[in-house]
Amino acid sequence: MSYIGNNIRKIRTVKKLSQAAFAELFGLARPSVGAYEEGRSEPKMETLIQIAQHFGLSVDLLLTKELTVNDLYGFDIFQQDLQAAPPADASPVARADQQAALTPFVRADRLLEYIVHYHDKHFVDALPALTLPHALGPATRAFEIQGAEMQHQQQGLRHQDVVLCRRIDRAAPTLRAGRIYAFVTQSRLLVRRLVERLGEQQLKLRADNPDYGAQEFDLGQALEIWEVKAVFTTHLRPPSALEERVSRLERQVEELLSRLDKEQD
Repeated sequence: MSYIGNNIRKIRTVKKLSQAAFAELFGLARPSVGAYEEGRSEPKMETLIQIAQHFGLSVDLLLTKELTVNDLYGFDIFQQDLQAAPPADASPVARADQQAALTPFVRADRLLEYIVHYHDKHFVDALPALTLPHALGPATRAFEIQGAEMQHQQQGLRHQDVVLCRRIDRAAPTLRAGRIYAFVTQSRLLVRRLVERLGEQQLKLRADNPDYGAQEFDLGQALEIWEVKAVFTTHLRPPSALEERVSRLERQVEELLSRLDKEQD
């Protein structure tokens, strides 16, 4: 059960905001706020994140618990404070990011939480951890893929595959054309292949699925940048027609060479 409608009404009441004022604050139409409060619809992911960050709440709390007045006064932190600096206890590096073989795993259903709390070391350390034999160094992540934008002709990243990534320095990102990167933004996880760098801050990205066009991406949108280095999948792909033909030709060549050897003997 989602408590978002009741919680929006509670936030407005405690903060003394009309529906129109609340709508203006988040770029919404006033009827949309009424629809949220009456349970006729729910906010989009981007709106949920904006509301949570503006009032210093976690998305999980906003969705799964009916807020009290104490909750709201206890978490009365505004967006500009959050953007100015991360919380004091979140500035040290997470323990998981100091251990080379430990990889925090972000499931698709926890992506919203991760977007809100990615800089909180306690949250990162509380994520499920995968212990994998790799040499990518510390600061890795595993993300569950949603959608088939990076799949083409039974190849590539499938829906619900898990990608293993290594961190890219956001301050001075070294990015190479042809490689796949995962960009954590304010609203989603964007996994794309880099086509080229258009400028200091602009990238041209494309999906492997040709049904999705290329797009430009501003690095300023990225909260985190990760390079995809491996994928874990439960899909076992059968051989393609081309692979079967190659295998058949290889067998025929082997048989021919074997007959030639016998004839020479």
